[in-house]
Amino acid sequence: MKFLKFLLVGIFFGIVLVKSEAVSWYRIFEMFKFQSFHMYGIIGSAVFLGILFLWMFKKFKVNSIAGTPIVLPPKEKSFTRYILGGTIFGFGWALAGACPGPMYILLGTGVFSMLIVIAAAMLGTFVYGLLRNRLPH
Repeated sequence: MKFLKFLLVGIFFGIVLVKSEAVSWYRIFEMFKFQSFHMYGIIGSAVFLGILFLWMFKKFKVNSIAGTPIVLPPKEKSFTRYILGGTIFGFGWALAGACPGPMYILLGTGVFSMLIVIAAAMLGTFVYGLLRNRLPH
């Protein structure tokens, strides 16, 4: 029962993504072919709101629900790892037609081929876990 609030927020988020067509393979395909602004508008809005909320968290020293201060550690400056990781993520997104969150939403809407994509994502995560100590961090 203590995780019910997270389930309800996830369901609400899934409904918003489906209704805004953010999980539509056709919308994602249009985005990668630069034929529509729809997805760029959604992603741009999310980036803008993320920047705004992080700025507000830092400026007003917002605490978590538990009352502890929210601390944002500085990110390591590493051009190669972000370019390589972003490229792999982008290729996976373009090939599958979905990024990690919407994979489950699409499965919930009846796109059962997402089971293959979810299995591949799980396999990739497992392989990363095996190779993590040998990779630059």
